[in-house]
Amino acid sequence: MIKLKRVYEEWEKDDGYRVLVDRLWPRGVSKEKAHLDLWLKEIAPSTELRKWFGHDAQKWGEFEKKYKKELEANRELVDQLKQLEEEHAVVTLLYGARDTEHNEAVVLLDVLEGSG
Repeated sequence: MIKLKRVYEEWEKDDGYRVLVDRLWPRGVSKEKAHLDLWLKEIAPSTELRKWFGHDAQKWGEFEKKYKKELEANRELVDQLKQLEEEHAVVTLLYGARDTEHNEAVVLLDVLEGSG
């Protein structure tokens, strides 16, 4: 099972294996508070794509397409997440964005579930 969660939310035991999927470390979060098992920053959108998107919900559709293309080019990272899902009962993808519906973790979940 894969869950999504803001890295700013409190760690919970049922989060399972916690993976930060942001390229940048979240402001104000210590490594201890993050309770990370893995920081997979290479799977995050490219700096160019991240800056272009700027968390503008109006650009969401185009962002989603462009990010999925980037993920296709980095298939080994997606496979790494799939492997983690097989090894752990729960994998929680952590992200820093305030918008819980328009962020890279949502796209990653879609790809991992096979609909993307």
